[in-house]
Amino acid sequence: MTIASLGVAFQMFNAAFLNSPVMTATELEKRLAVALTRFQARGLSWAFWTCEDWLDRPVQRRLTQICNTYGLRLSSELPGMMAHDLTKQRRALPPVEFRRAVGASALNDFRTVGGACFHVPPEWFAEVFNDDVGETCPEFKCWVGYVEGLPVTTAATLISDGVIGLYNIATVPGYRGRGIAEAMTRHVVAVTRAEAGDLPLILQATSLGMRMYNRLGFRETTRILVFNSIR
Repeated sequence: MTIASLGVAFQMFNAAFLNSPVMTATELEKRLAVALTRFQARGLSWAFWTCEDWLDRPVQRRLTQICNTYGLRLSSELPGMMAHDLTKQRRALPPVEFRRAVGASALNDFRTVGGACFHVPPEWFAEVFNDDVGETCPEFKCWVGYVEGLPVTTAATLISDGVIGLYNIATVPGYRGRGIAEAMTRHVVAVTRAEAGDLPLILQATSLGMRMYNRLGFRETTRILVFNSIR
């Protein structure tokens, strides 16, 4: 297991990941036991993230049952998507003012949009994306898009292991369906590739974003399952 934990209330960010494939149920149980012991010792709620392709087929069939034994229940099934290039823009996109979210004011806008879109308590979101996130993790870059001065969309990027990861792509209700998220996605990809080169793009999609991502050239390559500890 690889543990990546912020020690925060938002359990999705106290995460345990497989760092190699699992061939048997017994092996998975041993790894989950290690993670459970680690998080119980610190009194933290936690999440287990796994790529379905890293589990042998018999283990996949028993996954939910095994996780329940360790106090974990399925909370999300996220298509893992990848694109080598975005498709050409085929429609006029609305004017959006893009700003890097650096400093308290801009990061507060980032948190406000994210909290509304992902239905996360504000205090949880603030603990993860705090005012110092740009200093403590400079490679993780947050963006906010403004329409008529209002923060309405966000995105974040991370260059790692030869790919560009896209995260927190969201648009507040009332501004969806206008091409604002597409404009944001195209902007952050262009800016990040100007820095890092034409690296492949990866993301984990929600059901709301699937249609847009397919239109932009992303294709599903795997399925990511997230199990949260039961409170």
